[in-house]
Amino acid sequence: MKQEVTLNLNNVSKVTSISKALSSKLRIDILKLLDGQAMNISSIAETLEIPVSTAALQIKVLEEAGLVVSEPLPGIRGSQKVSGIKVKTVHIDIKSTEDDSTAAHTIKVSMPIGNYSDCHIEAPCGIASEKQSISSDDDTDAFYLPERTSAQIIWFYKGYLEYRFPTRHIKEHNELTSVEFSFEACSEAPGYNNDWPSDITVWINGKEIGSFTSEGDYGGRRGKRNPDWWPDILTQHGKLYSVLIDQDGCYVADKQTSKENLKSLAVGDGDYISFKIGVKEDSKYVGGMNLFGNQFGDFEQNIEMHLNF
Repeated sequence: MKQEVTLNLNNVSKVTSISKALSSKLRIDILKLLDGQAMNISSIAETLEIPVSTAALQIKVLEEAGLVVSEPLPGIRGSQKVSGIKVKTVHIDIKSTEDDSTAAHTIKVSMPIGNYSDCHIEAPCGIASEKQSISSDDDTDAFYLPERTSAQIIWFYKGYLEYRFPTRHIKEHNELTSVEFSFEACSEAPGYNNDWPSDITVWINGKEIGSFTSEGDYGGRRGKRNPDWWPDILTQHGKLYSVLIDQDGCYVADKQTSKENLKSLAVGDGDYISFKIGVKEDSKYVGGMNLFGNQFGDFEQNIEMHLNF
């Protein structure tokens, strides 16, 4: 689900950056072009009849403003940069300030991927830290070792990982309007295989809220954050996915997948929010999954929970 950004005049740098990005007709044309689709720089330039260098510069401005997200994807002639819209709406509250108790705001909680509270893992599987593998490959017992908390990449064929996020912030602030989880993931194939679909399912507080299909186990070029010791022949990076729950429903990878909502899922009622992710045995595509920490893959983040008030 695309982000809904709410700012006020105390967010000086962000307001300035977004205002600059929207001050150009060409950049607005690019946003219109990317509405509902992702495109590479060459296609954008060709469609708008502008030089590739100009298109690249405009995309960079939109990225810096947080309106567009880009990622390299493997292609026949090497990787290519593909861009898409990151936000759904931008609201700037002229009167409100950060000290206003009624102002909309977001709290972020970052969860290391090794800090799961429960799991069920079926081989092939493995777990590694930034420095080394944790035990040997296909050792399901390794997922219960104390060293698992240092994990930066986790992979398995079938099963799940459950994380418990604190709810104390919900109790301390104004009305919760939505909660969003984001994470880097992909399928799991022997070595890597860019065409290896896998259905990855998400549960919130014990209820299944939807699935998305990862198109492959991505390799062919090194992940931007991978340590030097990680072999080139293995999985290198994933894609950034999001799960959003609001008052109307649940959205997985930008698509509404369930009518379950904040109330029916009892989000914030207990001491924690259970976020479970995995691959079911009866899925159409049982292609495993990789989950990346902030020192592996392409994105400098763990599993992030954003509480929007």
